[in-house]
This record gives sequence, C-alpha cells and structure tokens, in this order.
Amino acid sequence: MKLVCAQTHLNSHLSLVSRAVSSRPTHPVLANVLLKADQSTQRVILSAFDLSLGIQTSFPAQVEESGVLTLPAKLLSDIISRLPDGDVTIESDAEGSHVTTLTSASGRYQVRGMGAEEFPELPKIEEGEQTHLVADALVDGLRGSLFAASADETKQVLTGVHVSLQPDGLEFAATDGHRLAVVKTIEEDAKSESEPQLDVTVPAKALQELMKMLDRQNGNAVDVRFDQGQVVFEWADQRLTSRLLEGQYPNYRQLVPRQFTHQLTIDRRLFLSSLERISVLADQKNNIVKVHLDPAAQQLTLSVDAQDVGSGREAIPAQISGEGMEIAFNVRYLLDGLKAINTAEVQMQLNTSTSPVILSPLGSLKMTYLVMPVQVRS
Repeated sequence: MKLVCAQTHLNSHLSLVSRAVSSRPTHPVLANVLLKADQSTQRVILSAFDLSLGIQTSFPAQVEESGVLTLPAKLLSDIISRLPDGDVTIESDAEGSHVTTLTSASGRYQVRGMGAEEFPELPKIEEGEQTHLVADALVDGLRGSLFAASADETKQVLTGVHVSLQPDGLEFAATDGHRLAVVKTIEEDAKSESEPQLDVTVPAKALQELMKMLDRQNGNAVDVRFDQGQVVFEWADQRLTSRLLEGQYPNYRQLVPRQFTHQLTIDRRLFLSSLERISVLADQKNNIVKVHLDPAAQQLTLSVDAQDVGSGREAIPAQISGEGMEIAFNVRYLLDGLKAINTAEVQMQLNTSTSPVILSPLGSLKMTYLVMPVQVRS
C-alpha cells in the first residue's frame, strides 16, 4: 500500500473513528483502526469497532497502490496529531511484515500493525427496515433527550434513548427513573402509516457520538437501517453502527399527567442563572432546592438551607396561575433540563408537591421534561 494525504484530513478523521476504539479490548486488534486505501476511487476509508459501536469515515487521498492494514489507534493518533501541516506518505512493507512507514516534512516513523483479516467487519443490514431522517431533526431530538438517560449499567434498557418513528415525525425518550425527557420532532414530509415503524432503544454512548458527528452536517439526510439487534446510520462519507439495547422500554407516555392545577411561565435564562448561583450552596449538602410559588406577588422564590454551611434565597418574576405552594427538587435535574431547552421562556406545570412536574419550552420544539419532586421533612 502507498498513499499521500493531508495531515489535517488524516488527523481529523482519525480522531473521529478513535471514539469507537475499545479502551479495554477483548482482542488486540480491537485497539487498532482499519485503514483501507482504494486506488480506483482515490479515497482512504478508516474504521474502528469495539463490537458494540462502530464508526467509519472516508476522505480523498492520492492513492498510488491499494491496500488494507490495521494500526494501533492511540499510537497512530499521537504521531499524526503532532506532525506539521502538509502531506503525509503512508507506505506498508512487503506482505506479511505489518510494518508501516509514515513520512512527513519533519521526519519518518515506523509503526507495527496487525493483519487486516483479524479485524471484525462492521455490521451491515441487508434485510431490516429502512428510513431516512433529516440530520437537524436527529440532532434536536438527541440534544433534548440524551442528558436524561441513566448512567446505571444495571438498568441496561434505561442507559439508552428510545427512538420511535410516528406518522408525523420522530419521538425520542430517555429516563433514569427520576426524570423523563421526551422530544417530538415534526417532519415536513410526514410519514404515512405504511412507513416502517422505527421503535428501538439505542445506547446513549453511540448517540452521543452520532450527535457530535451530525452537528457539522447541515441539512443532510441520514439513512437509517435497523433489525432486531443493530442500527446503522449512514450519510455522506460517514457511517455509525451500534448494537441495540434489549428489553421492553417503559411505557413513559402514561407517566405524563394530562391536567394541572398550577402553571407558571418564566424567563429561562433568569431561572437558570439563579439556580446556578444557589446550587453552590445546595451542592454542599444534599443538592435540594426549595421552590416557592407566590401568585399574589407573581414571583417564584428559590431557597437553600445547608445546615452548618449557610443559606441562600433568590426571587424571580413569573406569571403564575393557581394557588401558592412549595415544592423541592434535586437542583441538578432542574439545571440539566433548563440547559437542554433553548427557548427564551419556559413553562412549568404541576399539581402537588409530591406529583410529577412538567417543564416545556415555549417555542417550536415539542419537548416534555418530567421531573419528580423531592419530599422534604418540614
């Protein structure tokens, strides 16, 4: 194999696929990236796969001789990222030796790889369901739901985001048992009932990588294929594959109350900055912040009483309907939700100090963020 490519291209694409390299590989080849040079297309394809998450990308290069090899991902990234701007020549020795030479303006390096035949093939889905999604809608849905997925590996199915294709768009849902985020993205060309009904739970780790990759893809259509065990997202010259999480996802729709006795509208930035200030004290003790609704004064008061540390209190103007009440929350859950919402104003709907509370943006995004309050002994 012999090819010449730009250091910047190689470096950015290497850092992209390296996210799918296993940190604790069960087989030595899983610590490598697969590099395939194609003389007929004058492109280089890079792949990494940890047997759960797979990422593949390609970029143009001057390929003088086709070939395929695997090289240690971390070592290769460390070398390439430190090379100066300009061309890098990659050349592998005679078949069987697995030694690759990297040459740049600054010098020459030799790296020992492994045979490409040992590298597992990224999953392909020939028979499963297929649909096309708009990249922007996917990113909106992921940004508004991913943060609520569980980090507890014992609750396997909750460590992912449930993605379902409805007749009028996509629905994303994530919960860790204490809070629930649901985002509905309305597709312009709403799907008919005969379209394949996407209904899968994808690991949060894979979707975090997908969101980073799609963030730069304005308006691209993403081809999604899925079967019982895998999902494949493909667009432009990039591909992400992930295993699906097994198990029945909770029926989250029945958790959302239909009617409310209290409702308030508040400036999101004001609410967020007040919570960030008061969380400094809440973090000292138990993360709990008390929220007092005062409809007569049309204001919401936040208070924290951290025993042996101090206390804090802030008042914010709000449009409140319903009677006055006090309710307590884990301040982190409120902060996470407000950061995921990007509208100027937020609506908060609630019934009692012990029943679920709904936060939603006042704007185009259809998002429902449910938080369970904390019971505090008076």
